[in-house]
Amino acid sequence: MKFEIVTIFPDFFRGPLDFGIVRRAREAGLVEISVHDLRNFTSDRHKTVDDRPFGGGEGMVLKPEPIFACIESMGITSQEQRRTDGSRETVVLLSPQGRMFNQVVAQELVGLERVVLLCGRYEGVDERVAEHLADQEISIGDYVLSGGEMAAAVMVDAITRLVPGALGNAASAQQESFTAGLKDASANCEAPDSTCVSGGLLDYPHYTRPAEFRGATVPEVLIGGNHEQIRKWRRKKALEKTLRNRPDLLEKQPLSSEDKGFLAELKKNL
Repeated sequence: MKFEIVTIFPDFFRGPLDFGIVRRAREAGLVEISVHDLRNFTSDRHKTVDDRPFGGGEGMVLKPEPIFACIESMGITSQEQRRTDGSRETVVLLSPQGRMFNQVVAQELVGLERVVLLCGRYEGVDERVAEHLADQEISIGDYVLSGGEMAAAVMVDAITRLVPGALGNAASAQQESFTAGLKDASANCEAPDSTCVSGGLLDYPHYTRPAEFRGATVPEVLIGGNHEQIRKWRRKKALEKTLRNRPDLLEKQPLSSEDKGFLAELKKNL
């Protein structure tokens, strides 16, 4: 798949996208990332990309002309065509006003051939970009960043991890936190497999060698080799961590009778 990033700070992306899984995926030809300097699509000698908003107000707003010119230079079909012909490309405006980016959204976007990410700046972007150019607005959290560049890097990383072949072990992405639905998350390792038990919850704890470190030991159940006991322990720990840190996630996941029993036991000990 291909990412097209539109920004006034193209040099920002020389670092974040040149390491780890994203770098390996690029080198393997699994993803392609192009960064477009918005200033190259201005028509005045000062390369002006922003202006004061009509009606007054603090700060500056990104102008529509260079953004439209940049997107149209990519040969992307019109917004109306994308909405009616089942296009496998989308234009995303990164904005604090957008819907929340999460693992479900990442799974939606990884199925496309091309994702264009428009990085907002200053006080925002001319509303005509949102209305007549972008297909959707997306935010990575309930806070305000100086611009959309960091959000774009976050999205590229999260989506790239889901591209087939990007991870050395495909099951790694299936059993991580926030991966929705136990069976959907465990296509190749359905319960009671001991390694696929988080399914939509926060991940269970992980331990590695040495078995004892500075007086802290690995839980005995993980060393015993009983996979059913390991599965139950990990599921209970995933529920415990989710109950403690993100109880809202419990409302969104189907819980088995075993899960409900675990939760009842955990709540007694709170």
